[in-house]
Amino acid sequence: MRSKGTGVVLVLGMLFITNMPRGVAAQQDNLAALVKRHRAEAIRMREQIHQNPELGNREFKTAELVADHLAALGIEIRTGVAHTGVVGVLKGGRAGPVVAIRADMDALPVTEETVLPFRSTVRTTYLGQEVGVMHACGHDVHTAVQLGVASVLADMKADLPGTVKFIFQPAEEGPPPGEEGGADLMVREQALEDPAPEAIFGLHALPSLEVGTVGYTIGPAFAAVDHFTIKVRGKQAHGARPEEGIDPVVMASEIVLALQTIRSRTLSPLEPSVVTVGIFRGGERFNIIPREVHLEGTVRTYNPEARDTVERRMATILEGITGAYGGSFELDYDRGTPSVINDPELSREMSGYLAGAPAVDKVLELPPTMGGEDFAYFANEIPGFFYRLGTTKPGQPSGGLHTPTMTADSESVAVGMRVMTHLVLEFLNARAPRSNQ
Repeated sequence: MRSKGTGVVLVLGMLFITNMPRGVAAQQDNLAALVKRHRAEAIRMREQIHQNPELGNREFKTAELVADHLAALGIEIRTGVAHTGVVGVLKGGRAGPVVAIRADMDALPVTEETVLPFRSTVRTTYLGQEVGVMHACGHDVHTAVQLGVASVLADMKADLPGTVKFIFQPAEEGPPPGEEGGADLMVREQALEDPAPEAIFGLHALPSLEVGTVGYTIGPAFAAVDHFTIKVRGKQAHGARPEEGIDPVVMASEIVLALQTIRSRTLSPLEPSVVTVGIFRGGERFNIIPREVHLEGTVRTYNPEARDTVERRMATILEGITGAYGGSFELDYDRGTPSVINDPELSREMSGYLAGAPAVDKVLELPPTMGGEDFAYFANEIPGFFYRLGTTKPGQPSGGLHTPTMTADSESVAVGMRVMTHLVLEFLNARAPRSNQ
């Protein structure tokens, strides 16, 4: 069932289709046939990428596959962007604007537990430990969809009213410690220049949605992701003589509880935010009051002012509690990926086109999520529209994102190709010189 808002979207999508110029309508008629032509190849590439996953900044084989495919299509390519990123430029045969689409290529240190015939058995060393490697966040689907879109648009090159920039990004999940990477580095290495796109689109797999369903959010869509570590220092003593020490376990316990008052008593109850302590570690023996306790966690916000407030209040709470006990603290607050804010005007336009996209059965307006996405770095530079692609086969189970059982149905690749190509064509045609249409 559509939400109340998506009923309006469906009407808008129909209006866009009804009012399309004749040349545009011909493009749309051709789209389904071209997706059918390239569907099998795109699914094969998805299976190859899934079976050979690579962690962030190490996507060497994936980048080679991408570059080889784009080059075979006659698309101009630039490799080695942000270590392993690939940027392709397809110039259409007709005058028009420039639009970019982005796909991420990296996998996660997760041991796969699916029954897929092309499941990953890859293992590697991550942070000094041997781990399995898996596309547990759907980046294999993202990459395959974009490769399929490139195939379709390359076949339509002569009639394409503008230029499409294909951005294949490494390290969306974050680069290894001590390294730079991801969308931030791609922007700094001029992935959005020469030519400069007017807008950028991206998609993300969502296993809670069935294949044929797409979702979108206007405005704030993904939260800013911050990471903090705290060292709470006291004075070591015998567990039977606590008066001789300063107990960091007690201080840290009060700190964990007090940090929750930032969300409940400092910020507005209408301001989305999360403060989570995920690690509480300290002590070596049951009868020793330790010298130090380690806390580590994450903060999620949308509003930059709320972000500032959380960091400021965190320092104040730490100073107050440790000062009261005679202890001390060290806070390392790392501001990570900013929030993804879908450009409102662009998002309203694109959500209207989603309703008329081939192979789309249902369009949902989704609430914001506290998950993070470094697509934000692109959307901070130019208007962006980031939407969700249903990947679960109706009636079949699928694990959630970042889990060992995350499964995406192959048909989602074909649906993703149709949807993204449709959005690109609609965007370009709406802005192309009228004499071209």
